[in-house]
Amino acid sequence: MRRGKPENSRVPTPHIDDRSLSEVFATIKVPGADASWLRRFLAFVGPGYLVSVGYMDPGNWATDLQGGARFGYTLLSVVLLSNLMAILLQALSARLGIATGRDLAQACREHFPRGINLMLWVACELAIIACDLAEVIGTAVALQLLFGLPLLAGALISALDAFIVLLLMGRGFRYLEAFIIGLLCVIAVCFMVQLAMASPPVAEILHGFIPRTRIVTDSAMLYIAIGIIGATVMPHNLYLHSSIVQTRAYERTSAGRREAIRFATLDSTIALTLALFINAAILIVAAAAFHNSGHSDVADIADAYHLLTPILGAGIASTLFAVALLAAGTNSTITGTLAGQIVMEGFLRLRIPNWARRLLTRSLAIVPVVIATMFYGDRSVDELLLFSQVILSMQLPFAVIPLVWFVSRRDLMGEFVISRTMAGAAWVVAGVILVLNFELLYSSLAG
Repeated sequence: MRRGKPENSRVPTPHIDDRSLSEVFATIKVPGADASWLRRFLAFVGPGYLVSVGYMDPGNWATDLQGGARFGYTLLSVVLLSNLMAILLQALSARLGIATGRDLAQACREHFPRGINLMLWVACELAIIACDLAEVIGTAVALQLLFGLPLLAGALISALDAFIVLLLMGRGFRYLEAFIIGLLCVIAVCFMVQLAMASPPVAEILHGFIPRTRIVTDSAMLYIAIGIIGATVMPHNLYLHSSIVQTRAYERTSAGRREAIRFATLDSTIALTLALFINAAILIVAAAAFHNSGHSDVADIADAYHLLTPILGAGIASTLFAVALLAAGTNSTITGTLAGQIVMEGFLRLRIPNWARRLLTRSLAIVPVVIATMFYGDRSVDELLLFSQVILSMQLPFAVIPLVWFVSRRDLMGEFVISRTMAGAAWVVAGVILVLNFELLYSSLAG
C-alpha cells in the first residue's frame, strides 16, 4: 500500500500576509473539471506573455541591430540558444511558484541568511534599474522618431507610464494581461511586414542558426553575443513569473498544482516562441538591410530608423519600426513595475504604493539618460543602452543559481522536484551563463 499524502490532498495556502502580489492572488477563476481542456488552458494564458515582454524590450533592439548589421546572420544561433535557455528557466520559475506557493524572492528570504538575501536583493534591483534604463531610452527614442520630441523630454514623459499600470491593475489582472498581449500583437505585425519588405535569403537565415566557434573567439562578436543573452534571459523575469502564475485560482491540491504547472509551462513556451520570432526578426531585418549595403556600422536605433525606408524602398518601413519600438518600451515598463514590487516585498517584506515604487525606479533610470544626453549628446544613449544589457547579463547568476537550487531540492518541492535530467540541463545553462560572464569580465578588464 502506498504511503504518504493522498494524490489529491490539499497543500496549505500561504497566509494572506505571505501571498505574492496579495492584491491579485488567486483572483482569476479556473473552470471546473467538467470544462474542456481548451477552456482550462485559456484560463492560464497570460503570465507567459507578461514574461515574454522582457525578452523583446528595447534592450534587445540595440544588441540585435548591432549583431545583424555587423555580423549578418551569424548571431541568430545566439538568439536561438538564449531563447531555449529562457524557456527552460521560465518553466522552472513557474514550477517553483506553483509547487511551493512562494515566489523566488520569498523562497530566498526563507532559506538564505540575511546577508546573502541583501546581496541578492541589491543584484536584482540593479538588474531592474538596468532594464528600466533600456525602457526609458527605447521609449524616448520612439517618441523622438515619431513626433520629433527631444530625447530629454521623451525620457521625462516616460515616467508617466506609472499611471497606466495603476489604472490597469485597478481594473483587474486580466485587463493588464490583455493590454500586454495587444501590444505584443502590434510588435509582431510590424515585424512581419518589415520581414516581407526585406526579403532576406532563407538559406542564409537557416545557416545563421548553426553555432560557430568564431562567436567565442572574436571579442567584438562575443561582447554583442553576451549582450544578446543579457537582453534575452532577464533575471527579474524569474522572480516575476514565479509570482504571477499564482494569480490563477487553481485547486491548491497535488492534482491541481500538477495541471497548473503543465498549463503554465505551455503558456510560457508559446509566448517565448513569439519572443524568439521577434528577436530573430530584428536581427534578420538589420542583416538584410544593413550588413551588405555599406551600412554595417549602424549602431543605434535612430540610424536604423532613418535608413530603413530608403534601403527597403517603402515609406512605411521606418514608421512600423518606431511604432513597434514604442509598443515594446511601453510593455516593458509595466512588467518592470510588477517585478520591482515582487522583489521588494519578497526580500524585504517592504510594501510601498505601486506609484511610488514605479516613480522611484524610473527616476533612477532617467538620471543616467539625462546626464548622458546633456553632456555627451543624443548618440551617447545608444552606448548606454548596450551597456545596460551587459549589466543585466552580469546579474543573471544571482537569480539563476538560487532558482535551479530550489527546484532541485526534494525537501522543498516534494513530488514536483525536477528530474535529474532536467536538473543537469538547468545546471549546464547556469554554467554557460557563468562562463560567458567571466569571459566578459576578463575581456573588459584586459581592455
